[in-house]
Order: sequence, then structure tokens, then C-alpha cells
Amino acid sequence: MAEPRNIWTFRGGLHLDDHKAVSTGRTIEPASIPERLVLPLQQHIGQAAEVLVKPGDPVGKGQLIARASDYVSASIHAPTSGKIVAVEQRPVAHPSGLSDHCIIMDSDGEDTWGELPPAWPDYTERSAAELRERIRWAGVVGLGGAVFPTAVKVNTSGQRAIDTLIINGAECEPYISCDDALMRAHPEDILDGIAILRHIIGAHECLIGIEDNKPEAIEALRHAIETRGERDIEVVVVPTLYPSGGEKQLIKLLTGREVPTNSLPASVGVLCQNVATAVTVANAVLHGRPLIERIVTVTGQGIRQPGNYRALIGTSADRLVAKAGGYSEHIHQLIFGGPMMGFSLRSDQVPITKATNCLLAASQAEAPNNDPERPCIRCGECARVCPVQLLPQQMLWHTRAHDFDKVQDFHLFECIECGCCAYVCPSHIPLVQYYRFAKTAIWTQEREREKSDLARRRHEARQTRLERIEAERKARLRKKKEALEKKPAAQDDDPKKAAIEAAMQRVAAKKAAQQNPEPAGKD
Repeated sequence: MAEPRNIWTFRGGLHLDDHKAVSTGRTIEPASIPERLVLPLQQHIGQAAEVLVKPGDPVGKGQLIARASDYVSASIHAPTSGKIVAVEQRPVAHPSGLSDHCIIMDSDGEDTWGELPPAWPDYTERSAAELRERIRWAGVVGLGGAVFPTAVKVNTSGQRAIDTLIINGAECEPYISCDDALMRAHPEDILDGIAILRHIIGAHECLIGIEDNKPEAIEALRHAIETRGERDIEVVVVPTLYPSGGEKQLIKLLTGREVPTNSLPASVGVLCQNVATAVTVANAVLHGRPLIERIVTVTGQGIRQPGNYRALIGTSADRLVAKAGGYSEHIHQLIFGGPMMGFSLRSDQVPITKATNCLLAASQAEAPNNDPERPCIRCGECARVCPVQLLPQQMLWHTRAHDFDKVQDFHLFECIECGCCAYVCPSHIPLVQYYRFAKTAIWTQEREREKSDLARRRHEARQTRLERIEAERKARLRKKKEALEKKPAAQDDDPKKAAIEAAMQRVAAKKAAQQNPEPAGKD
């Protein structure tokens, strides 16, 4: 028997009650096809997708209805068959209750597949570029919460060789159990996705990291690995410590490698993907099916039948709540995501997206009202629990002062927004909200700066073009003037012209002689 793998540790983190048993007592249930689906064009990190349909268009299940508009973007497909109703602004899941551009479609109830690309069971004969393009077509993004386009992430050309693929099954945030349910029910599909990902990136080993509070998922994957005779895939059990599912934290736990600041895991020879993402990759390559559904945990004391439900992208949150038996008398707050990284929804009339892993219908006890914010007492607890080893207190000061250059000096964008700092803050300061505000402000400034720079470059290019045109015009006028000034002198010295003029004079003299003949002489 092989020696157990050494498990490293990361600094900070919290031991939290997981509350996962609330939703893991039932098998995954399919949610019904809704009459109407709302599909936001922005369901991922990067540029919003570009609409390909118009109101009145019939669509088949899996049909591409909005394509990736940039390298970092993701396509959107029809989750079922039906008809496009509108393309307009609709409320989406957002901390501020904002609206966004969405495709609205009505289902026809037939659930008829449209034309799909061919299945590739022979994927080992396909190049990495072909497989990345298939994944890009399928609109696959990271389903662990980051929703970064997977085709971009697995493009490791020009980087250090990847020797280790890490599959993230830690699912460390309390209440959320959709990945746990997936690992129990579909371990073979996860292994299929792993094989495809390893073929694309060339990794010679794969480590599946799972927290020790998921024994059934651990056993299911180990049994599937043993049955298939896999030798280079290992399930590694890690201690239950939030946020062990953070990408850099899991890499440290499993390999001992630390990803440098402002660097990607590829810089240390590692690529990390979520278990649900691996299944979606397998569906795209082996079956030619795009990402049109996902498993969502619906849980909390405010729900009657907590569980995991397979829902079509675009399903309204209220419909999924109804599928879970509706709200109980304990409902206090509906949270999009988990209690640590999620945010409260102002309405349940928002669609499920690729980023939706949980709807937490929390009771008063599970989500108590926030106490009023008090002045920072400089206790240092926020720095002690930060898993990224940042200085939250200093970041807070500079954010409050709107000194965004300074806050970036403290590595603001290394913050994974796990919420550990806010959780332990005795002054009840919503630290993560401040950091999100700072990031948004900086991104806005960068976009404005880019627009300003573009306008300046265009103005300078126009001025240069006008100056060139004016210079060319003046040069033509100058040449013409010089030619005119030289023309008379050239004509005076022209021997051909002189000969012509002499000939004309002789002709004129001859005509004159003929018209005035001399009188005849007398004898």
C-alpha cells in the first residue's frame, strides 16, 4: 500500500460548522423545465457574450444564441427548445440589485435538441487546440465560483510545463453541497473530464482534493479510480478548514508549492479545476453538449425540502425554491451563494446562472442582522485569519481614503474575498464590502483611462493625418508654382518653337505676296 501523501498547511483560515448534512440527505433531483428562461449575457469573468438571435426566432436545445465576444468571454446556449421573446434589461443576481442585458426565451415543453457538433470519443487523436476550441464553443467556465472561461485557463502554451492537475472537490464553504452530491453520483464522469484535461495540458499526475467531511464522495471516487485501474490519479483528503477550497490554498495543501503574488498556478507547474467543471468538459468533448444546466444547492432553515437540484441555466430562483418545497416560516433572508462569500438577494425573481452554486434561505439565527459598524480597535484578528497573508486593516484605511494606488501596494487583488476577516472582526466592519468597492473603483478607473487613452490616440492620429494631408497639399502647390515660373523661360529657349514660329512667318509672308503681286514691267 502506498504511503499516505504529506499534507501541508496554509496560514489563517477558520473552523466553521459545515451544515452540509442539511442538504445531502437526498439524491440530486431534476428541476422541471420552466415556461420562461432569462439568460444574462454576462455569466462569467470577461466580456459579455454577443447576441446571435432576435425576438421571434425558434431555437433548439443546445443551440448557440450568444457567442463569446472576446478571448476572455463565454458563449451561451439555449437550455431547452422554444422561442426567443426579447433581448432586454432584466434584474440579475447582484449585491446592488442591478439589471443587465438578458435573452428571454419561452420553452415549448418539447425539450428538443438542436444541431450539435459531433461527439469525440476519440479525443486522444485530437490536438489540444481542437479540444480547447470545443470547450470554448460549449461555454464552459469554472463552476466552483470563479466562472473564468475554461478554454482560456487550459491554454498553457508559452508557460511553464504543467506537471500536476488538481481537481478541486474541497467545497469548503458551509451549507453548499452540490459538488459533494456530484462526486457521489457521477464519479465516472469526473474521471472522464480529468482524462481530457490531462490530455490537453500534458499533466502526468492528478490530485483530487476533498475535505474530510465528505466520506461518501471520497469513497465513490476512490472506487471509480480503482475500477478503472488509474495509477496517476489520487484522492487526497484534507482537513476541514475554511477556505481550503481556495485555489492557492488547495495547491499549498496538496503540493506544498506556494503561488507567488501576482502569479498564476501555472508558474509553479499546476493547473486547478473544479469537479463540476471536469464533468462539463467531458460532456462537451465526449457528447458535443454545451453548458446549459448545473447542480444548485437549495438549503437553509428557511426552506422546506433542502437538497440539490439539477436546474437549467436561466431558471428563476423562485421556481427553484418552489421545487424545494417553498419557504418555511423561518425564512429571514435569501442568499445567493454561501454564508461567507454570498450576498443577500433583494428579490427571488432573478435567474440561475453558471455562477449559481447555492441558494441559502437563511433563518434569523443563520443570518443575523448586521450589527452597526464600529471603529476599528486594531486588534489584528483580521490579519491573523487571512489565508492570503494580507493586511486587511491597512487595506481598509486606504480604501476609506480612496487612495486606490496605495491599497494596490498592499496586494488588494490577491484578496479572494473569503470573508474570514469580516467574520472575526469585533467591530463588525464589513471588510469584504470595502475591498469589493475598491476593486470595482479601480476597474472603473482603468476602463475610463483606457477610453481616455484611446480617445487621445485617435485625436493624435487624426491631427497627424490632417497635418500630413495639408503638407502634401502645400507640396503639390509649391511644385505647381515652380513649374509655372520655369515655363516661360523654357518656351523662349525652345528651338522647336522658334522653327515653328519662323515657318509661320514665312507662310504669312507668302500669303501677303500672293495677295499684293508686283505690277508688270513696261516694254
